[in-house]
Amino acid sequence: SDMAHVSGLVAAGVIPSPFQYSDVVSTTTHKTLRGPKGALIFYRKGFRSAGKRGQPVMYDLENRVNQAVFPGLQGGPHNHHIAGTATALLQAQSTEFKKYAKQVVLNAQALSRSLQRRGYCIATNGTDIHLLLVDLRGSGLDGAKAEYILEQVNIICNKNTIPGDISAVKPSGFRLGTSALTTQGFVEKDMETIVEFIDRALKIGQEVLKASGPKQLEFKKVVYAKSFAPKIKALRTEVQAFAERFPIPQLQHDL
Repeated sequence: SDMAHVSGLVAAGVIPSPFQYSDVVSTTTHKTLRGPKGALIFYRKGFRSAGKRGQPVMYDLENRVNQAVFPGLQGGPHNHHIAGTATALLQAQSTEFKKYAKQVVLNAQALSRSLQRRGYCIATNGTDIHLLLVDLRGSGLDGAKAEYILEQVNIICNKNTIPGDISAVKPSGFRLGTSALTTQGFVEKDMETIVEFIDRALKIGQEVLKASGPKQLEFKKVVYAKSFAPKIKALRTEVQAFAERFPIPQLQHDL
């Protein structure tokens, strides 16, 4: 099983764990686990089954996994990275982290409901994790154009395919997540403001599309035409002012 996106939620007990079902589990460490960019591989050890004559058959995954990683694929341990991962795993055991993980899901659900109230289609009609997938079919915009226009107002998302899409370059949706927002202190009521910003940006995108036509290159050019640039700048300023109310957590140093 791969739990790259949801390992922090698994660690906090917010969603079910794959460990009882899988002999090998992989994850990244920089998403909901909030560690440095990297990965972990877990493997089962000990008794696996009984042989034909009743003899114990043990799991043989440890050496195979370890040898595949080093020297098979990589080397040169980075001690600062190992320390960062250890810190993330320690934090994941805390009460504060469990509260954080629950809030991540609450924020994602609030974000989903707010988008739906404004007429947007969520591909799964809601979410149980930190992610949601917005289906833009019928709006005129595709995921690539939505991603671009949102980036121009300082809202970062990922274009994403929707079931039935045939192109990942020009998909029909985009993906939003709430992990970083929650780390900065956003709660459910703040999702409504975020959705207002998203809605306004996408409406500008629809206006741009009417002037540019369907080609992505022309769309990008027209975004900064005189008729649209002031709207984009004004919205970007609002987004920035709102975000500055939620500073990124940092260590306090005595100089």
